[in-house]
Amino acid sequence: MTTHYDRTTYGAGPAPSSWGPPPTTAPAAPQAGEPKQPVVRRLWRGRPEDPRWARPAFLGLLAVTLLLYLYDLSASGYANSFYSAAVQAGSTSWKAFFFGSLDAGNAITVDKPPASLWPMELSVRIFGLNSWAILVPEVLMSVATVAVVYAGVRRRFSAGAGLIAGAVLALTPVAALMFRFNNPDAMLALLMALACYLVVRAVEDGRTKWLVWAGVAIGFAFLAKTLQAFLILPPLAIVYAVCAPVPVRKRFGQLALATGALIASGGWWVAIVELWPAASRPYIGGSQNNSFLELTFGYNGFGRLSGDETGSVGGGGGAGGTGQWGETGWDRMFNSEIGSQISWLLPAALILFAAGLVATRRLKRTSVTRASFLVWGGSLLMTVIVFSYMAGIFHQYYTVALAPYLAAVIGMGSALLWEKRRETWASLTLAAAVVASAAWGYVLLNRTPDYLPWLRNLVLVGGLAAALGLIFAGRINRRLALGAAVVGLVAALAGPTAYTISTLRQGHTGSIVTAGPAGASMMGGRPGGGGAGGMRGGFGGGMPGQNQQGQQNQQGGQNQQGQPSQQGQQGQQGQGQQNGNGFPGNGFGGRTGGGMRGGGGGAGGLLNGATVSSQAKKLLETDSSKYTWAAAAIGAQNAASYQLSTGDPVMAIGGFNGTDPSPTLAQFQQYVTDGKIHYFIASGTGGSSSGTSSQITSWVEKNFKKVTVGSATFYDLTQRTSS
Repeated sequence: MTTHYDRTTYGAGPAPSSWGPPPTTAPAAPQAGEPKQPVVRRLWRGRPEDPRWARPAFLGLLAVTLLLYLYDLSASGYANSFYSAAVQAGSTSWKAFFFGSLDAGNAITVDKPPASLWPMELSVRIFGLNSWAILVPEVLMSVATVAVVYAGVRRRFSAGAGLIAGAVLALTPVAALMFRFNNPDAMLALLMALACYLVVRAVEDGRTKWLVWAGVAIGFAFLAKTLQAFLILPPLAIVYAVCAPVPVRKRFGQLALATGALIASGGWWVAIVELWPAASRPYIGGSQNNSFLELTFGYNGFGRLSGDETGSVGGGGGAGGTGQWGETGWDRMFNSEIGSQISWLLPAALILFAAGLVATRRLKRTSVTRASFLVWGGSLLMTVIVFSYMAGIFHQYYTVALAPYLAAVIGMGSALLWEKRRETWASLTLAAAVVASAAWGYVLLNRTPDYLPWLRNLVLVGGLAAALGLIFAGRINRRLALGAAVVGLVAALAGPTAYTISTLRQGHTGSIVTAGPAGASMMGGRPGGGGAGGMRGGFGGGMPGQNQQGQQNQQGGQNQQGQPSQQGQQGQQGQGQQNGNGFPGNGFGGRTGGGMRGGGGGAGGLLNGATVSSQAKKLLETDSSKYTWAAAAIGAQNAASYQLSTGDPVMAIGGFNGTDPSPTLAQFQQYVTDGKIHYFIASGTGGSSSGTSSQITSWVEKNFKKVTVGSATFYDLTQRTSS
């Protein structure tokens, strides 16, 4: 089969790049009877038209990404114990596996679909419950995502362009954070990148199968993080409808088939859950009416855009305003909360995206080169716009969704302008992209002036020097021009690389996490402050692990069995003061654990769990096999800590925030009457003064015997008081 490269882009003859331009035709297929190359050799050599270094460099990039992301992985312990508890439950109960339950007793689910949990749960079933078994599947997704981005760029451009794109992705700080964490964002980023790749394949030859597979990828991405998977549907559908090399009627028929594949791959689980009798399945966490559709279109859907999120504990900032989730507006991706996570190369990506469209404006409608820019760049632009103006819950780590698109645009745009560098506009634009990266990198590094103070000046000077050389790249010696390009690339990547290394060198726990050194990401203008408690991962990062006095929480280690210790999982207990929003705790901390705990000891908070003492662990484990739930606690993080410590199911009353109406007081009373719950854990954070969580707490405190273990308080639900 012939691969339809755009000859008007690269010319009929060989391009002047040492990166190895794409061929004008595909390599000939082996003749009948001709022996095929061994698989190992094919993997090592790659395409016949590639330079000899291309495939080893690509495999080396994957290996380095894997090794870097595996470095000291266990420092994060159970990472986000909310999802780790669900993984533990799913590894022991297939029903919990299917529904995404927080506990093996199947009281309530996480507030997402369960697809992102399934690889971790299978890993834990095989290797047992430990930090590596939970987090290694996420690391493997990083390697797969780098490979997909490389392949997507390499198909239309050079091997060097693909390597640049893959390296940019691997060295993006928020990517290094989230591909070593157990939130749903790693799977989402992988599937979204795969969907973009498949749409470009479909535009190449108009084959229906590629578009259908793209629909399947987006459907499964929906089962990872609901409606965020649909953000890039408009640009993907429009690009195919306009650019595909088939008649109009067939294009729309193919899009209809892809839509059907999307609905089938994402809707089968939804249909089963909605049709399953509610009395025999867990409550849908995050919903107010035990409905996954309500959760999808409300709290996890349009509520994210408008800020009207029933069941949340905070509100949005509104357009241009400052609220619980930070400022909204066109510059949101560049501000002190978000900028250091993702925006290092965003100015350059926008410049290169525009340049790519200008360079391909005269190509025919079916140009795959232009379609590639529109697919990856359109996805980048669409996601940036939505993230910038959504008024609901927004955390810094959501921006990992941008990383594959940004990396692809950088790779494609830099390769295209390099090939056209003899044209004045192209060399000037390439130089402008390098200057934008260097200048913006200087600004971001200057926000943490005590962090590698020499680096920001080196980045700026190196970028400006490289830009000067690139202006004359088409007129000077080729080696000098290539040297200027290398210096520009190093200057652009120096800042994010430093932040990525800082991210890899420390553990991250809790519900909200950020990349980079301490203090790099500031919510509301303060390190680690300003946000409200109870921030559920919705689309999905956070603030530094510091309390409001700026004190760094400490990361724990491992116990003698090599398992993460409770301090390693949750960090040291913070001070029990009130933050600016009236919620107890201190740090929101995700960088090294801790933060947002009650000060009484043993009680968990909205964003991090409790420190479980050995005495409390022993208490809950006693006769636990006689009960469906060893205990019940207000809020999912509190319950998760005890469940991960004991291995026994612990009911999370009210779900993540403690605000879900499950179970009702009557249901809880029936569970106690039936002897299904042994203990109630007091002082959990969450819920409201008038909700079911508060009602249950009041009823327990009035009717059951209090048991104090250290500084933690339990109520024995098998022992009523005399009253």
